[in-house]
Amino acid sequence: MFHPTSSLIISTYNWPEALELSLLSVMNQKLMPNEVIIADDGSTEETKQLIESFQNKFPVPLIHIWHEDKGFHKAIIINKAVATSKFDYIIQVDGDIIMDSHFVNDHLMHAKKGVFLFGSRVNIKKSFLSKLFKKKIIKFNLFSVGINKRFRTIRIPLFTTYSKEYQKISSKLRGCNLSFWKKDFIKINGYNELFLGWGGEDYELCIRLYNNGIVGKRLKFAAVIYHIFHPESSKDNVANNWAVQCESIENKCLFTADGIDKYLK
Repeated sequence: MFHPTSSLIISTYNWPEALELSLLSVMNQKLMPNEVIIADDGSTEETKQLIESFQNKFPVPLIHIWHEDKGFHKAIIINKAVATSKFDYIIQVDGDIIMDSHFVNDHLMHAKKGVFLFGSRVNIKKSFLSKLFKKKIIKFNLFSVGINKRFRTIRIPLFTTYSKEYQKISSKLRGCNLSFWKKDFIKINGYNELFLGWGGEDYELCIRLYNNGIVGKRLKFAAVIYHIFHPESSKDNVANNWAVQCESIENKCLFTADGIDKYLK
């Protein structure tokens, strides 16, 4: 089966213990991406050292894109990472995500022109974190301890093949399990960099994809990921972000003026 060339982008900020497990899960993939890019939103030296410790043993290029810490600027650092990427298809996760060994393969298997893909996540409990990090656990299944929403661990690729395509935004959409064609991302000028602080940037991105005729498909029973518990991020700027999102809906925006184009050569 044909698979597009791909760049896996992992966003992170000052949590090297979680990023280590995420990178170990990449190394455990049945099908590797062509490159992995760490989109680092201003982490300290500890994260840099961790990435360097993986680079010599990593099976594909492992690239570190960093900018100065000026608060939560995920939209900006993802734009910079995509601009740096060399391949046709982008798979996007967060640095607090452990990927099932079929994760990359599932995204690439279902990649289709005119479609972006999104998946669900299994939650790893707070009470399990000590054991998780001590033993560096990256493999889970339906019967594993320490997880919630365990039925999302079930992988049945045939069911995913026949799942519907969404013509409008889904409440199930998560930016920590998302993939799209790079050319589609560039066409809408990537993430809107007016989004500052936590919340809404992924939804607004996908709203513009929909407005451009690109539909979404949920990878149900595929592309399984495990989200490591952490306290919620500050929601101080949610109201402003919501206003930007509502404007994109009301005006049927196709493009953002403040996006990836400034980083493209």
